Amino acid sequence: MKPKHRRFWYLSLIALFLGGATLVVLTSLNDHLLFFMMPSDVVAKNPKTTIRLGGLVVAGSLNRQDLLITFKVTDDKHTIPVAYKGIAPDLFREGQGVVAQGVWVNGVFQATHLLAKHDENYMPKEIAEKLKENGRWRPAENRS
Repeated sequence: MKPKHRRFWYLSLIALFLGGATLVVLTSLNDHLLFFMMPSDVVAKNPKTTIRLGGLVVAGSLNRQDLLITFKVTDDKHTIPVAYKGIAPDLFREGQGVVAQGVWVNGVFQATHLLAKHDENYMPKEIAEKLKENGRWRPAENRS
């Protein structure tokens, strides 16, 4: 075998190995990828896989019955109903941001996990009190 042919076979084996490794990585990532969508995206794309839904909890839509929590999430363009069974995070409330992980089934988002969000101005109560005692407290609207 000429050196030219030997190089061709080596390069072909390397390309085949890299292609196979890439395929394995992409296949394993596909099972763990979660797409983040807003209510408008969910309505437009009608996803069939597990996604993360983000938006604001509509004021007056929160309903709790034992462990079943129903509410609506909006992005100011579309509003979709969400059902969640479990204990909600402490920061979960109406008018706040929420990220729900689950599936879109028959016009209702069935959440399996809830993540409540707070804004960038959040300050733990203990730290806020210490800052007030030291006279270094700056309310959120004065920070910049």
